[in-house]
Parts: sequence; C-alpha cells; structure tokens
Amino acid sequence: MHPTCSMKFLTDANGVSINFRKSILFASLFPKPMPFSSSSTPPTSGVDVASAAVSILKHHRSKSRWSHLRSLIAAGEDNRLTAAEFSQIALQLRNSPQLVIRFFHFTLHHSLSSHTLSSYATVIHILSRSRLKSQALTLIKSAMCAFSESQQQTSSIAILDALIKTYRACDSAPFVFDLLVKACLESKKIDLAIEIYGALKSKNVHLKTSTCNSLIEIVSKNRGCFAGYDLYREIFNLDAENACRNRKRENGVSPNASTLNAVMIGFYREGLADKVEEIWEEFSRVACVPNVYSFNVLMATYCDEGRMKEAMEVWEKMDRDLKRDAVSYNTVIGGFCRIGEVEKAEEIYREMAMKDIESTRITYEHLINGYCKIGDLDSVKLLYKDMCRKEFSPGNSTVNVIIGSLGEKNEISAALEFWRMTKKKYDSVLEKENYEKLVKGLCEVGMMEEGLKIQAEMVVEGFEPNSDIYGAFVDGYLKQGNERMADKLREEMLCKSR
Repeated sequence: MHPTCSMKFLTDANGVSINFRKSILFASLFPKPMPFSSSSTPPTSGVDVASAAVSILKHHRSKSRWSHLRSLIAAGEDNRLTAAEFSQIALQLRNSPQLVIRFFHFTLHHSLSSHTLSSYATVIHILSRSRLKSQALTLIKSAMCAFSESQQQTSSIAILDALIKTYRACDSAPFVFDLLVKACLESKKIDLAIEIYGALKSKNVHLKTSTCNSLIEIVSKNRGCFAGYDLYREIFNLDAENACRNRKRENGVSPNASTLNAVMIGFYREGLADKVEEIWEEFSRVACVPNVYSFNVLMATYCDEGRMKEAMEVWEKMDRDLKRDAVSYNTVIGGFCRIGEVEKAEEIYREMAMKDIESTRITYEHLINGYCKIGDLDSVKLLYKDMCRKEFSPGNSTVNVIIGSLGEKNEISAALEFWRMTKKKYDSVLEKENYEKLVKGLCEVGMMEEGLKIQAEMVVEGFEPNSDIYGAFVDGYLKQGNERMADKLREEMLCKSR
C-alpha cells in the first residue's frame, strides 16, 4: 500500500490544528492520494517487483545494488518498470532523497522505466520536501524538455497538473510550485509562467512574494514596464486607489520593497520619471519601507534628468534612514559629472573614501567623463593611472571619451598611443567619430602612414571613408607637396560619389 503522510504541524492561538486548516485549504486542489497502479503489469507482480526493488536499494551494498536491481527489472514481463511502479518504489524511499534521485537517473540512463510526467513529479516532490531545491529545479527543467508539447499531446500546464495530482501522496512542500514558475522563467517561458500563476491563483494557491517579484521583473523587462505594472496590480489585488484590499489576509501574499523596486526599475529603464515617482509614493500606501535599492533608483532617475537638487534631497533623506552603498555614491557622482559640476562630484568622492566605501570602475569612469567634459586632461590622465593601479579595466565608452578629448586638444600622438594600448590590452572598440578624429588629426600633422593604417582599420570595422576623410588625406598630401597622391585620391572620391 502507498505510505500515508506523517508530517506534524503546530496549532494556532485558538488551538486549531494548522495541519487541519492546510488540508481544508488545499482540499479542492490536491486530491486524496490513490495507490499508483499499472495497467501493463498484473498487480501482484507489480507489488513483488516494487518490494524487491526497495529491499535491494535499502539493504544491498552500493557496489552491488545496481547490478542486482538491473537483473530484477530485466526479469520482469516488460523488462522495465512502469511509471507507477517506479513511483511506488520512490515513495517508499522518500526519506532518502539522494538515493531516489540516483535511482531515477539509473532507470533513465539504462531505459529501465517508462517514465511519465507523474513519475517525474514524484521525484520532484521528494526532492522538494527534503529542501533540495536546486536538484528539484533542475529536474523540473528536464521534465519540461522531455515532455514538450511536440512530444506529447498535453496541455501547456500538464506538468502543473502532474504536480497537483501527486502532491498529497508525496507529502510535498508548497514551494514546489514556486520552483515550477522559476523553472519557466529561467527557461524563458514567460507565457507558461503567467499561465501557471493564473491556474494556481484560481485554486487559491499563492506563490511566494519573491517568486511574484521575479515574474513582475521579467515581464517588465521583456513585455514592457506597463505590462509589469499591470501584473503587479493583479497579483497584489490593488484597487483604484492603489491600496491593498485586506492584503495578506485575503490575497495570501503581500508586496515588499523588492516588489516595488521591480516596478520602479521597469519605468526607470524606459525613462518614465513621473511613473518612478508614482511608485515611490506607493511605498507608504502599501505599507512597505523603501530600501537602499529603492533610494538608488529614485536618485538615478533625477540624476539622469539633471535634477540634482531633487537627487540631493533624496540623498539626505537616505542618510537619515539607511547606510549608503557604492551605487548610491556612484549615482550622485555621475549626476554631477554629467552636468559639469565636477567639484561637487569630487566632494562626494572624498566622502565616499572617508566612509570606507570602496570606489569601483564606475566611480572612476564617471570622474573621467566629468573632467573630459570640462577639458581637464591632466586630471583625466591622473585618474586613468589610478584606475589602472587598482586593476580596473576601462569600458569602451570611457576609452572613446578619452580619445575624443585628446583629439579635441590636438594631442593626436597621445590619442593614437592610448588607442593602440587599449585595443591591445582591453580589446577596446573605437567609435566611427573617433576614427575620423584620429585620421583627420594624423593627416593634419603630416603622419600620413599612420593615418592610412587607421583608415584601413575603419574599413575592417565596416566604416567606409566619407568625403571628410578623403579631404583630410588630400590636404595632408598637398601640405607635403605630393600632388600626384592628392589627385589620385580626388579621382577616387569622385568615382565613389557617382
């Protein structure tokens, strides 16, 4: 017979068994466990095989158990276990989850069982009830691949149905459904994740807030910020006044700071500052306390728009409530550098050092961009040296900003040397505009050979020379008295323009 569930639960303040309440809550969702049966093998032989297999797995030495088990199964009528027989065996071993997963992979590898979604679900539940979440998650993904719609005529949520049907028999844990949604999200099956969420909600089964947050975040990223916002309102049962109706008592799940952060970052990515501010106001309406990430997103919104007064008001409020992190400092430093107020950015940078908060590559890149903006190349060079000393690699945007600034100051040799070094050391990529600056600058100072090399790189990168590039070479050769080369380039330019 199939083993019955034996988990013990505490009572609540009224003395009512929490286990009893749980059984009422899930009564319509999880049917009473029925003994697994097989139509392909007579009941008695199925029981005998299952009992013998359990005995071998429990009592034989690890080296001999697998050969004995293989012989036992091979002697059967069909030379393999049915899915029901496998599940019977697995359930009797459920307190040894690692043995169950080894048994499962053994039968899979040697084709010793005709596995179905039901047998997969049994193992997933056994792993889940033992808190082996990563292994359960991996097996869910395997089931999704093994039983895709192209292979089996099932509904798109057949795996959910299988988990529901085997839930009580396996004495599973509710977060198994969170793992299913997580597997869908990690497999880029967003529609399936939403469908599973809806199916569970219709049965009054609620996902953990962290799972809901992941769903909102991925929908926002892939379907747009308003799709994520609509899902947020649906999941947390928000009314027109943006207040939670009876929140956890009615809906079973409550939003937290990470929930609102997921919605905020969605609006931030699309540059909708007014919507970011709206969600910020919602923190108090849904009784959530913003965390460091929340403050950082709001400050970044203001900094990106050059609204530094408002950003600093948030900065000061943050100091009263929370401890700022490196992202907080980098956000404000970047904001001041973008509007050319580098001295204020330096003040924040010094405070960052005084508070023993480690600067990052982003810190240096913001400051370098700021000094390039005001044309202070001496400070740029010092910052770059300090950056290298700390073994930070400059990003492409920073490399291009420095080369552009050197070009504007007519420091062409320094720009060329810097480009050669960063290309070799960091595999940097030069923008078209800076290729043109280098070519024009080199031609202007008579470094025609170097100019030709850079122009050849441009072509390799897919940038065809335009009339300005031809003009720079023509002027350069004329300065050198090489009229023959200048005429040849004019003729080539005319041919390309036809």
